[in-house]
Amino acid sequence: MATRTITALFDDYEAAARAVDKLEAEGIAQDDISIVASDPENRLGGRPGAPSGSEDSESDAADGAGAGATLGTVLGGGAGLLAGLGLLAIPGVGPVVAAGWLVAAVTGAGVGAAAGGLIGGLTGAGLGQQEAETYAEGVRRGGTLVTARTDEAVADRALAILDKHGSIDLDERAQGWRAEGWTGGAAAGAVEDPARQAGTPPAPSQTHGSTTR
Repeated sequence: MATRTITALFDDYEAAARAVDKLEAEGIAQDDISIVASDPENRLGGRPGAPSGSEDSESDAADGAGAGATLGTVLGGGAGLLAGLGLLAIPGVGPVVAAGWLVAAVTGAGVGAAAGGLIGGLTGAGLGQQEAETYAEGVRRGGTLVTARTDEAVADRALAILDKHGSIDLDERAQGWRAEGWTGGAAAGAVEDPARQAGTPPAPSQTHGSTTR
């Protein structure tokens, strides 16, 4: 059965966290959901399951941002995915708090770091290079990224949940960044769109899903 990787960017961490909770309530396993939230000032350190915000953790994050992906805390279990938030520093993105399968994709076996941190993790999950660059830029600019791996039976419901909780229009946002001088990425679209695979710009979409096998 085909598996879709559903990906969305949020301006507000709280909205993204509510979306994650709802995805879990819909029966999507914690192992198939991931959240990555920009946290350069340790704003999220006091939240349940998040890093404590100690000087050691902040130092780890600062060092990792320049030298590679570094976990500041151990991602553990708990009552829901968000209870396992840990501090992570991603090259080119900076300090984040993160939990879920994408963390392993970014840090495991050097694959993510070697391929470009978050961009490498996203392309490894099936997103196109340009789309991955755009999502990574969104996190770098303070956003929160939510991804979920689902089968076709629940993919549309997952997309609707992310839309309902305030996922941003990535195409529109990227256009604004380009107007400010950003040169990365291309107009974001669903990776599963055959037009994108053929190199033709796809129609704009807000929340994206790639199909993998």
